Amino acid sequence: MTISPEELASDPAGGRVADGFARAFQGQAEWIVRAPGRVNLIGEHTDYNDGFVLPMAIDRALWIALRPRADQRVRLDSLDFQQAIEFDLGALQRGGPGWGEYPKAVAWALQAAGYRLRGWEGVLSGEVPLGAGLSSSAAVELAIARAFAVVSDLAWDAPAMARLAQRAENEWVGVACGIMDQLTSACGLADHALRIDCRTLDVEPVPLPETASVLVLDTGTRRGLVTSAYNRRREECRAGAQALGLTSLRDLTQDAFARGEDSLEPVVRRRVRHILTENARTLAAVQALRKGDVRRVGQLMAESHASLRDDFEVSSPALDVMVEVASAQPGCRGARMTGAGFGGCAVALVDRDAAEQAGPRIAAAYRDRTGTQAAVYLCRAADGARATRA
Repeated sequence: MTISPEELASDPAGGRVADGFARAFQGQAEWIVRAPGRVNLIGEHTDYNDGFVLPMAIDRALWIALRPRADQRVRLDSLDFQQAIEFDLGALQRGGPGWGEYPKAVAWALQAAGYRLRGWEGVLSGEVPLGAGLSSSAAVELAIARAFAVVSDLAWDAPAMARLAQRAENEWVGVACGIMDQLTSACGLADHALRIDCRTLDVEPVPLPETASVLVLDTGTRRGLVTSAYNRRREECRAGAQALGLTSLRDLTQDAFARGEDSLEPVVRRRVRHILTENARTLAAVQALRKGDVRRVGQLMAESHASLRDDFEVSSPALDVMVEVASAQPGCRGARMTGAGFGGCAVALVDRDAAEQAGPRIAAAYRDRTGTQAAVYLCRAADGARATRA
């Protein structure tokens, strides 16, 4: 699939990168690529435990305008950071601005997988808020992978490219993320969430009810994944699985947990309990969505937030306040923190006819409670990474 003319015209970042390319390179781009951010409706911290997640790609994306080069060099200008990077595909080295590590990381992962890459020059810009838990990093990775694919004549295998983007972030950038973010940005489908089995990488589209809307609620607080407690939570999950004689917490049953929970350290026990119950909630939410039972999905989202707050301990005061004020609004069926935690965004499921009024009310109530201005995004489920000739 390609980017439609309507989509290109409707997103300001698409036009911005095309204009920026003309200024930077005194010519017209040959390709425009885009890759979306994502919001996870339910299924948090289950991805790196081989479990189930239910995200959707959102209609806020990272865009690149580009054209191929005749050599092995890549030059990329960021309109958002007002910085440029340039590197040689035959001599990749770490160093430079933080955002500039992602293009090099993707190039490294693609070449390590045996792909022959061609150089290119481009301009990028995006509408995915940075550090908000909407996976701006995966959007960058998949847009870069799409750019390399079009200039190097690579067949586009979305799940395979998602795995390579994950490897880029794990091994080059140094963030021990699961596969959910990259797979959602690669495989998103308009008006659908994705039930992802993070063990098999099976992706099953789940229609979103026409009666409901998704609000992404940015608390205005940020966290750095590399320096946060994210990697520690991952280690605690691994320790729990080992203590229970499992390869992965995906394989844990309620009966097995009941038999073995007393043998676990208290902190590890809470982490394990969250993964067990979150997987169950995610599968229940899939069934509820298929039945159009928005009320049940909202209940599961509320239970998920409580588990993330109390058992996994990755919420924050700002996220808790946001969930409280959102849940109190007329038409809100449920809300929870989303993303790795410690800051960033919450997500709310709201009756469609109440969504536009709910957003400003939530922002005002949050400001009254915290003194911080929130950003509220009314999001639609979008297609995954796409490319089109400029």
